[in-house]
Amino acid sequence: MRSRRTRVSLIAAAVALVAGVGIASIGPASAAGAPTTFQGAYEYSAANPNATPPGANNFGCPLSFPHPRPVVLVHGTFENMYDNWGTMSPALQSAGFCVFALNYGSVDPTRTINGTGDIPTSAKELSAFIDHVLAKTGASKVDIVGHSQGGMMPRYYIKNLGGASKVNKLIGLAPSNHGTTVAGLSNLLTDIPPAKSFIDTQCPACSQQFAGSDFLTQLNAGGETNPAVKYTVIQTRYDEVVTPYTSAWLAPASNVKNKLVQDMCPVDPVEHIGIAWDPLVIQQTMHELDSRLPAVIACL
Repeated sequence: MRSRRTRVSLIAAAVALVAGVGIASIGPASAAGAPTTFQGAYEYSAANPNATPPGANNFGCPLSFPHPRPVVLVHGTFENMYDNWGTMSPALQSAGFCVFALNYGSVDPTRTINGTGDIPTSAKELSAFIDHVLAKTGASKVDIVGHSQGGMMPRYYIKNLGGASKVNKLIGLAPSNHGTTVAGLSNLLTDIPPAKSFIDTQCPACSQQFAGSDFLTQLNAGGETNPAVKYTVIQTRYDEVVTPYTSAWLAPASNVKNKLVQDMCPVDPVEHIGIAWDPLVIQQTMHELDSRLPAVIACL
C-alpha cells in the first residue's frame, strides 16, 4: 500500500510540475471565438480532444510573399494543440500567417493527454505532419514554433529525420533543450527505481526530459544546432518547470538567438505555461517569424 501511494504521489508531482496545473487565468483577450485563458482552453480540449485552435489547419490558406512558409505549432508535455495555442494561433492567422498545429505523443487511448510518449516516436509524427503540410501548401520549408518539449523535440527531427532541409526556423518558447531537474524529482526517481519504472511506462517523455538523460545527451552531442536552420529561444526567468531556466538556452552560434523575456520587459512575471499566452511573447514571436513586423514596443 505504501509503495502504491508513493508511485501515485510521484505521478501527481510530475504532472503538476511539468504541466504547471493550477494556473487559472493565463491569457490576454483574444480573437472572437478563441479561448482567453489556459484553464478555459484546457477544460474545452478535455471534452473535445481533437479541437483545433482558432486560425489553424486551413489547408487552403494561400501563402504570400511576406509569409511564404507555413507556421507549424508544436505543443508541450501534457498539453494539446488547443490549450497550448488558443491565443497564439489566431494572432498569427490575423497577422497573415498560414498556421498549422497537431497533437502528438499520446499513450492515452482517448488521446486527451498528449506529449507523453517516446520523444523520437513523437518526432516521427511531427515529420509526417510537416510532410503533409508541405504537400498541401506547396511550400518547400516550414517555420516551427514550439513550447516546452515542443521547442526541443523538433531538434531531434532536424538532426535525425531529415528535418534540416524542411525547416527554415525553430522558435522555442521555454524549451527543454537541456532538460530539467523538476525541483529534484529526477534525483528522487533515480533513488527509487520502481517509481522511475512506473513513470517510464506512463510518460517516457518525462524521463527523457530529465537533465542528464541518455536522450538529451545524445540529442546535444556533436553540436546543438544545424547551420541550415535558424533558432530562437524565448525564455522567462520565472520558469518553474524547465529548471534552472537557463537550461533552455542553446549554445551560442551565428544562427542562434537566446532571448529572456525580462530583458525585454523586466516587470513581466510570465512563467512556463503562460509564456505561450503572453502578449509580449506573441508579439516577439511574430517579429522573429517576420522581422518587418514590430518587436516588443511596450512593456506593460
